[in-house]
Amino acid sequence: MARYTGPAYKKARRLNFSLLENGRELARRPYAPGAHGADRRKKISEYGVQLQEKQKVRLMYGLTEKQFRKTFEHAQRMKGVAGENLLKLLESRLDNLVYRMGLAKTRRGARQVVNHGHILVNGKKVNIPSYQVKPGDTISIKEHSLEHKAIKESLEANVKCPAYVEFDQKKMSGTYLRLPDRSELNSEIDESLIVEFYNR
Repeated sequence: MARYTGPAYKKARRLNFSLLENGRELARRPYAPGAHGADRRKKISEYGVQLQEKQKVRLMYGLTEKQFRKTFEHAQRMKGVAGENLLKLLESRLDNLVYRMGLAKTRRGARQVVNHGHILVNGKKVNIPSYQVKPGDTISIKEHSLEHKAIKESLEANVKCPAYVEFDQKKMSGTYLRLPDRSELNSEIDESLIVEFYNR
């Protein structure tokens, strides 16, 4: 299945979950899309609830179905709780950290910035959005991209970095300090439902 590139707001309203994590998608119309979206009262099965939870996280981080399943299988092989491991792996993706550091307004934008070769990891160009960044790694902007319009606009928005990420706007580089704690990640996600979905 190809990556979803359609309207993010429509998917957010369908799932009743802010994919951009700022609530903007649901602010004006907090109901499902479509002519009968506001009237729909459909009871969801247990499988449907699990599927919906998986779709929330998959669409939020912008992964294809195959990528998400591979990430989950990797999380299961790691020590600790599979659901938490999954979220930590997703947070460690290069495109997500570029977004967290405020170098892009959305994860989609961050993926494009990485794809176009504007980002360095420990001084080396990396253009793979799914690249797993390790704690202690430094993420910076390529010298020729320091005046990139989209990056400058994002930095001007002054997005606050989470505690596990550090970014120095003067040096135009940041560090992935540590793996995030579960309490620092989206509280609306119930990762145990994703584990149940894949362990059916």
